[in-house]
Amino acid sequence: MKKSKWLSFALLLALPLAVGLVAAWLTPQARSFYEAEILTPPASPPGWVFAVVWPVLYLLMGAASWLVWRAEDCPTREKGLTAYAAQLILNFFWPLFFFRLEAFGLSLLWLVLLLLAAVWTAWLFGRCKKAAGLMLVPYLLWLCYALYLTYGVWRLN
Repeated sequence: MKKSKWLSFALLLALPLAVGLVAAWLTPQARSFYEAEILTPPASPPGWVFAVVWPVLYLLMGAASWLVWRAEDCPTREKGLTAYAAQLILNFFWPLFFFRLEAFGLSLLWLVLLLLAAVWTAWLFGRCKKAAGLMLVPYLLWLCYALYLTYGVWRLN
């Protein structure tokens, strides 16, 4: 791979990781809040699971975005990358609403929007590069699980 390809790959891997790191930095109490201060629904994972799962999902998102970014001949490339940026923004704000504001109802509605944006992104990515769309499937599944957890927290608290 050429130097410019490696650089673009590294930058597009780093982008979603940076989004997650900044959101985590803005919500330093998230793990203790989740584990000790709120009621959670059945099948809720321990807090450490989130610190393992999210970086993997962010790396998959970054790799998928790189595949689409490189698909210059794809007619849905621009729309896909725009949808990707929008869902990254939605992703960034969710923990702020949930952990900082403790706005569980708003977090639930926000997560529905995020899930819809992520589905749209995966569909557009898949039209450019099938692998890119498939790389977002774990993210979509995790968002569905997060929707269940958020709904449960909203109902229980």
